[in-house]
Amino acid sequence: MGFEKEASSSSYTLALPDETSPLLPKHPTLSSIPKTFANVFIAIVGAGVLGLPYTYMKTGWLAGLLMIFSVAGLTYYCMMLLVYTRRRIEESGGSTKSKITSFGDLGFAVCGPVGKFSVDAMIVLSQAGFCVSYVIFIANTLANVFNSVELSQILGTSPKVVYIWGMFPFQLGLNSIPTLTHLAPLSIFADVVDIGAMGVVMVEDVMVFLKDRPVLEAFGGFSALFYGLGVAVYAFEGIGMVLPLESETADKKNFGKVLGLSMGFISLMYGSFGALGYFAFGQETRDIITINLGNGLISGLVQMGLCINLFFTFPLMMNPVHEVFERRFWGGRFCLWLRWVVVLSVCLVALLVPNFADFLSLVGSSVCIVLGFVLPALFHLIVFKEDMDWKGVSLDVGIVVLGAAFAVTGTYSSLMEIFSVKG
Repeated sequence: MGFEKEASSSSYTLALPDETSPLLPKHPTLSSIPKTFANVFIAIVGAGVLGLPYTYMKTGWLAGLLMIFSVAGLTYYCMMLLVYTRRRIEESGGSTKSKITSFGDLGFAVCGPVGKFSVDAMIVLSQAGFCVSYVIFIANTLANVFNSVELSQILGTSPKVVYIWGMFPFQLGLNSIPTLTHLAPLSIFADVVDIGAMGVVMVEDVMVFLKDRPVLEAFGGFSALFYGLGVAVYAFEGIGMVLPLESETADKKNFGKVLGLSMGFISLMYGSFGALGYFAFGQETRDIITINLGNGLISGLVQMGLCINLFFTFPLMMNPVHEVFERRFWGGRFCLWLRWVVVLSVCLVALLVPNFADFLSLVGSSVCIVLGFVLPALFHLIVFKEDMDWKGVSLDVGIVVLGAAFAVTGTYSSLMEIFSVKG
């Protein structure tokens, strides 16, 4: 059985594959609990973790820890709101209701075409933005690790360009994999590499801390909290993956427990990684913690490990983008050439963006907050408003209002930072 789009709606239903979709798997298997855990882990953990020690330096270590665990709890809560809202809509529709397999489908079911378009546009911007950062980080890291000055002179172009185009054909192959389930082995491999690299960094941090013991601050001031909030929200990326992952989970009753376990593990990892990095280097902490490790063997291995992780994270994070484009331009069916065009577009943007840090800050402070908090609470409120008491309504309304306020404030702060840098 494969996923085939109904002509009368903007969602998917399970149907037997026909001859027009030969690339669809005939017998797709649902993800087991370990595979689901791995996919959740790699869908959330990304390049944002490298900036956590620097964030702790600005916010203070205690404020940073409180912010990480608070954002993690709220992110998990809003992720489950999406799952509960999707289940309620499908149950109320009975057997005649099409399956809702994406965030965009849920937006259409709740708010019609406007809701679907809004969700789709923000998912494309956020997920593609993350992938742009992955490509740039990998290219710049490889150029730094291998000291590619001579290669640049021979080819007559920058090392960044060389490595981006070197990655391009391999990403075409990885993005040709049609289902998330088939990406699970890559997810597990990338998880192992990522955990190993972060473990090496944390061990190095402990050794440096025991030797130097720099001066530390618990709270860095109120003004730094907005900066820290944006980084924390960006670090817990992956809201667009929740519904696809839940759809492909074999044990759906325990999906919430698996998601909660994943979020708890990631929170502990984030908290430890950020705190130890700040404890080790204090006010000398750099915006990307691997820079503090210098250019030795350990630093090179860690940076290569992170490159491997992000390289295999790229196709997983691009899956929602492919789903949007295939649904809007190819009738919801798997389209190889369209996926290749999207991957090419991401690589071209990576080549053209001069300062991706400001770009990511803007996306994280605006789009990620709206996607992660505002829309899940709003959709849940619309669907469940007749069944909730005043406490439930107040909680959803509070999340919507605070999320919108933080999005406006974060967007304004990011734009001011961009303009101040340019000025």
